[in-house]
Amino acid sequence: MTTTTLLLVAALLLGVVWSGWGDQDVAGADVHRSDTARSSPFRANVRITQVGDHRIAWYERGSGPPLLMAIGTGSTMAEWDPALLELLARERRLILFDYPGVGRSSRLRDGRTSFAGLADTAASLLEKIGLPRADVLGWSMGGFVAQQLAIRHPRAVRRLVLAGTNPGGDAAVLGPPADQRIDSDPNPSDAAALRVLYPRTRAGREEGRAFLRRLDRASDTGEIPDDFEVPDATVRAQVRAEDPWLRSNANAEALASVRAPALVTGGRQDPVVPSLNARRLGDLIPDARVRLLPGAHAFLFGDRERFAAVVEGFLGPA
Repeated sequence: MTTTTLLLVAALLLGVVWSGWGDQDVAGADVHRSDTARSSPFRANVRITQVGDHRIAWYERGSGPPLLMAIGTGSTMAEWDPALLELLARERRLILFDYPGVGRSSRLRDGRTSFAGLADTAASLLEKIGLPRADVLGWSMGGFVAQQLAIRHPRAVRRLVLAGTNPGGDAAVLGPPADQRIDSDPNPSDAAALRVLYPRTRAGREEGRAFLRRLDRASDTGEIPDDFEVPDATVRAQVRAEDPWLRSNANAEALASVRAPALVTGGRQDPVVPSLNARRLGDLIPDARVRLLPGAHAFLFGDRERFAAVVEGFLGPA
């Protein structure tokens, strides 16, 4: 099973070109809120922070308890639905970041990656920017990273939200091979990618096109970074990292050690990560609740009002 490659659809339909990563360097003491008054349009202020061997690009939006957001395969921090971010940022300080080898972060040094390594990077980033503890939301491959973060760095995770992801090993349930091939393709057609992200109905196709229009507008106004590049080599490295994830039961077994309360969500029509995965994650994590919503792999975008309300109700006050 592989996870969603949004950037390729966005690049094909929107014609967004990467402009290179910035030269800002940020230490924890320099962090300040980038969100402006509600009457002013939000503009993403991308920072670059040294984390181990990598320079990690990130930005924040909103105020309140922090929520780290880990996105899926082959995607940058610019590819969260702006409409969903606007809803979540009403009560949360969102922390959005690019994995090593993605977007404005520095390139992969040896052409390899792992979900444990990405979780370690995320924990170090939080510490570097002065957030030793945060809520964490992981979607698709980002859900693998979020699970590993809760397992490897339990003190860093207050509450855990998983969306459209699986536990790995024998407990993972894969979608049809044709949909898996679309999702792992570094260069899918726009129609093919939307086919796995949104329901295969007229309404679903229109919602997918509306999502791309929102990305286009947000990129033009600076609401999201003008940042959609992920090298094919990085996508292939992320896809390769899923082989040991699916062959080993180590992650699924380690979920019994997770002490953070968890909300596990899934799309009822998800062809990439069938909703049975949410049920299995709910059984494996000691303090977990499961909520299924209408939609396919991008259910959290298509049904964003309900998703944001469910997440906010679960996270509650810090």
